Amino acid sequence: MRNRAPAFALILALAACGGDSSSPTTSSTPEPTAGGECGTLGQVNFVRDTLQEWYLWYQQLPDPDPAGFDSPEAYLQAVRYLPRDSSFSYIGSQAATDAFYSDSQFIGIGLSFRQTGTTELRVSQVFPGGPAAAAGLARGDYMLTIDGRSVAALLQSGQLNDALGPAEIGFSLTLGWRSPGGPEREATVTKRLVTIPTVSATRVFDNGGSRAGYIFFRNFVTPSTEALNRAFDRLRADGATDLVLDLRYNGGGLVSVAQHLASLIGGEGTAGRIFVKFRHNDKKTANDETVSFESKPNALDLPRLVVIATGSSASASELVINSLRPFMNVTVVGARTFGKPVGQYGFDFCEKVLFPVAFATENAEGEADYFNGIPANCAAPDDLNRQIADPGEGSLAEALQFLRTGHCSGRAAAEAEVQAQRRAVLPRPYEGDPWRQLVGAY
Repeated sequence: MRNRAPAFALILALAACGGDSSSPTTSSTPEPTAGGECGTLGQVNFVRDTLQEWYLWYQQLPDPDPAGFDSPEAYLQAVRYLPRDSSFSYIGSQAATDAFYSDSQFIGIGLSFRQTGTTELRVSQVFPGGPAAAAGLARGDYMLTIDGRSVAALLQSGQLNDALGPAEIGFSLTLGWRSPGGPEREATVTKRLVTIPTVSATRVFDNGGSRAGYIFFRNFVTPSTEALNRAFDRLRADGATDLVLDLRYNGGGLVSVAQHLASLIGGEGTAGRIFVKFRHNDKKTANDETVSFESKPNALDLPRLVVIATGSSASASELVINSLRPFMNVTVVGARTFGKPVGQYGFDFCEKVLFPVAFATENAEGEADYFNGIPANCAAPDDLNRQIADPGEGSLAEALQFLRTGHCSGRAAAEAEVQAQRRAVLPRPYEGDPWRQLVGAY
């Protein structure tokens, strides 16, 4: 069993994992107790001891007999502080963690879904170069069957995740789908390493006398820093005077990347000012820290920002919004964000990583409590009938309209309300699978 100081600090999605960071450093981890190193009891005791030392809500933890659990995951689920942590803390594979945060990769078929009705599932993202893209799937397609089983029936029975199978290289499944207005199609896809482009689109639109930059940003991982630098270099070269930051599917990631992005947006107006304050439990107050915005030569120095968000925008995405608001006008277009104003450290053990919630965050004005999400200022739909970065797509069209006029449009709000009413009866995407919640894809 490897035991060392937390490897990284994260502001993650519904659950999380990570790599390097410039957020708070820590001193030591608890020693694993008896249980045969990587035997079940040893792993459960490691989780128990780590939570007792680092967990933000350690005082709320019950203390059941570790010998009564058949896995560390079962122990974590049994003791977590459910009023605030229904899925944030979790245990992940070290290999999957390293692949995602080092290379923006995961094992899968390379697409995301959105349930748009009780029996309807549509494709929201397809990652270029992945098995799904090679098979011809695209945003907006309707999923019909998985290995011959009706998607409608799988949704009704809650068996969709099981039908999509394990995250194993070489696992194959046959998908049936239909493009809007097109014929039904079918293809067999085989899971492999898929790379998620961190910055998937960079555009500049002429927008009623201004130049509106646009970035579609998918995750806060190590490759994101250079990708963001290239994107902001392009926006500056193309004369962008405004920015629409599209975080609609961004579940979070590394604190250091959030700091970098926010500094690129704020520029000299925020350099040296408070980006975020970290607050730990009463055993770890020595780790409390204030992190500042940085000075970036390719920053845009923006006076305002429009962010496109949905309920899948979480953690580091919310951190960027909350940390910039004391210094500029930040308008959220789309829907209320997920709600995660806390972060994790990663503790390695037995080829796994434990990610307990270990700190809370607050901005320069002390604003921190958005467990219910950050509400949208302008409601707008995530329009699956149009591609990402299409200026006619519902949320992007509303963002551009707000930049032109300073007002929300009633039409977008009405369309978003219809979507909200339909989603109200649907389960959360990837419910019950914390890793999938973070990656946001299969």
